Amino acid sequence: MKTVNKNAIAGESLSPYKGSPILDIITEKQLRTCVHCGLCLSFCPTYKATGLEMDSPRGRIYQIRGLASGEISADDPDLRKHLDLCLGCRACETACPSGVPYGSLLEAARAQLEPNSKTERAIRKVTLGFLFMRPWAMHSAGFGLRLYQKGGVQKAVHATKLLNVLPGKLDEKEKMLPDAQGGIRKQKFDEIIPAKGATKARVAFLTGCIQDELFRGTNADTINVLTRNGCQVLMPKNQACCGALHSHTGDIEHARELARRNIMAFEQTGADFYIVNASGCGSAMKDYAHLLHSDAAYAERAKKFVAKVRDLSEILVEVGFVPPKGRLKARVTYQDACHMRHGQKIFEQPRKLIKQIPGVEFVEMKESDWCCGSAGIYNVVQPEMANEVLGWKTANIRQTNADIVVASNPGCAIQISYGLREDGQKAEVLHLAELLERAYKAGE
Repeated sequence: MKTVNKNAIAGESLSPYKGSPILDIITEKQLRTCVHCGLCLSFCPTYKATGLEMDSPRGRIYQIRGLASGEISADDPDLRKHLDLCLGCRACETACPSGVPYGSLLEAARAQLEPNSKTERAIRKVTLGFLFMRPWAMHSAGFGLRLYQKGGVQKAVHATKLLNVLPGKLDEKEKMLPDAQGGIRKQKFDEIIPAKGATKARVAFLTGCIQDELFRGTNADTINVLTRNGCQVLMPKNQACCGALHSHTGDIEHARELARRNIMAFEQTGADFYIVNASGCGSAMKDYAHLLHSDAAYAERAKKFVAKVRDLSEILVEVGFVPPKGRLKARVTYQDACHMRHGQKIFEQPRKLIKQIPGVEFVEMKESDWCCGSAGIYNVVQPEMANEVLGWKTANIRQTNADIVVASNPGCAIQISYGLREDGQKAEVLHLAELLERAYKAGE
């Protein structure tokens, strides 16, 4: 690697990280927490795949420290190669006895890296800087996709085999797209949806961006499950994207802007809890206090916000789950989304809920907490590694002989569904809310 030693100044005995822009995002204590014990190595998918120390959490932290001290330049191609290859699954955090906040370290380092090319810069500007920052633009994109899939355009394109000859392997990428739920036009949710029976809690619901455009049915089932369990559901006006993709790619300022928007929107509801049904969004929202720790106007508000954020499985257990009466005869396994298991440390609640569905045979999946290869947009920008990781996941699913795979994150659902189709497996992929609502309806 190229090295640039900016701190070798005679007569100074300063911290090697003093003045580093990385410390605007994380603390020096966080940067120094790793003791390089290596207990994380066997939990890292990319290290398993390549066997390279620089593709392990320990190796990447070594590189991030070099970047912070100035010993490694931000434009070093080797640095970018190894950081870009990281899935950001945070399995190393669960394994780490020292409590290293690896996810925060990775995001802080990526924030120092400029896009690889003008093309990448333009793509980020259009997607992260425009599309995800403006709900109307995301709604328009979602409408366009649903029109493409459900309005006959997709069939016409396939008939011409146009995607097969266009550059960028568009035919392969299109295979990964799920069928968007619902019709071409989305049915609008009421701003206030009353609980069925006595009200146990008033909850504000994050509909999400990708989740609401592709998985509108999942959101509808989530609302139904919440109301069946005594929750009055509120739809915050002016809610925005959670900012997860921005944080993961190092676009910290846009992530902070979105965090402020959501804090304002959810505060105005006066709700007891803020509910999320996508694990990546929930993990991002629970990180708002860290993201805004240096913002005098929002630091305390962010802490109060985070204290109210709950995943769907958490709130159902917390308010007292009402099990469905309907019987589902199915063998069910569960995929621990990375930002559910390793980011939010949620493991028992989804399993507890699934096991209470009459007729369901629950079976654990080997390495259920290993990444499926989706990791935000990782399966698009790092397809070779994503497919290798996905192959491990589909093999483990096959061993369960499950009829249904529960995956409570849109990225996981898309990736695993694609992997099962390619592998010839017939297992159905459902969100927890979809499985529960199916059981409730079966009992009506």
